[in-house]
Amino acid sequence: MVNRFIVFIIIVVAFVVALVWALAAGQFPISTTEMAYLIFAKMTGADPAGAHAAANADVVLFEIRGPRIVAAFMVGAALSAAGAAYQNLFRNPLVSPDILGVSSGAALGAVLGIFLSLPIIVIQSLAFGGGLAAVALIFFIGRQIRGRDPILTLVLTGVVVASLLGSGLALVKYLADPYNQLPAITYWLLGSFSSVTRQSAGVAAALFAISLVPLFLLRWRINLLALPDDEARALGLDVKRTRLIVIVAATLMTAVSVALCGIVGWVGLVVPHAVRLLVGAEFSRLLPLAMVVGGTFMVVVDTLCRTIAQIEIPPGVLTAAIGTPIFMVLMAATFKPKN
Repeated sequence: MVNRFIVFIIIVVAFVVALVWALAAGQFPISTTEMAYLIFAKMTGADPAGAHAAANADVVLFEIRGPRIVAAFMVGAALSAAGAAYQNLFRNPLVSPDILGVSSGAALGAVLGIFLSLPIIVIQSLAFGGGLAAVALIFFIGRQIRGRDPILTLVLTGVVVASLLGSGLALVKYLADPYNQLPAITYWLLGSFSSVTRQSAGVAAALFAISLVPLFLLRWRINLLALPDDEARALGLDVKRTRLIVIVAATLMTAVSVALCGIVGWVGLVVPHAVRLLVGAEFSRLLPLAMVVGGTFMVVVDTLCRTIAQIEIPPGVLTAAIGTPIFMVLMAATFKPKN
């Protein structure tokens, strides 16, 4: 671990730089001076159509680019928070938020909505409901099996159910219209923030806040989940109840993220693990830093997606391209033999 204060300063500076760059960059560039003028006018109620502001800059900044950046930051923060919680819960630093099949369930729900040509709000609702239903099913089956190791039983059940949901997803893609529905399904599965609006970002923010509250309230107890169950109980922790609360909160975060922008991989796996190597595994410190780093990373990725080419690149492509080498480095650092 390095000096935590230096890490904190670097994270804050990176966040500010990424935010300014994301607000300024795009097909309609906005200078920092113009940006500051528009934000000042918005806060004071002054007329934004002044000498320093382009005619449509305020619309681009506050109606298009702003909600998209907020959504990207929320999704990155939520996936990182869910990944940090799951990594503590499963006592494995290489666990991702979709380990219990929430992404598979959400994907199947959204794809069914696209297949039936339903409105976007219904598609997002089906994705959200599908993610929650998948984890509920996995948790129910895991409780019925009651293996010796409840964590291992839960993970194996998740693998099986996710495989079943994947087969359902493949069937819907096979039956979909190859000229209209199939491209829409493929585009959605790769993730995109292009359809985010102020309304959808506001609803997602409320759900993120609701799911984040229990993680913050239980941040000290979540540390104990990294211990064997017997030791955690000896320290006064209700292991089953705490584990259930963490699963529900992390599942809600992941389901909302998938419903808002589609499937974006690697963020919830790589970011919390990297932050843990920098500042340690203490959850009350790990959680907020992982959220800021994950949100900043997602803002940078989304900005690159809409600026490095004439067409917009799905964020799932870039997160995989960036996350894979980073993950290999982190894995090598984690399993490096001790002298």
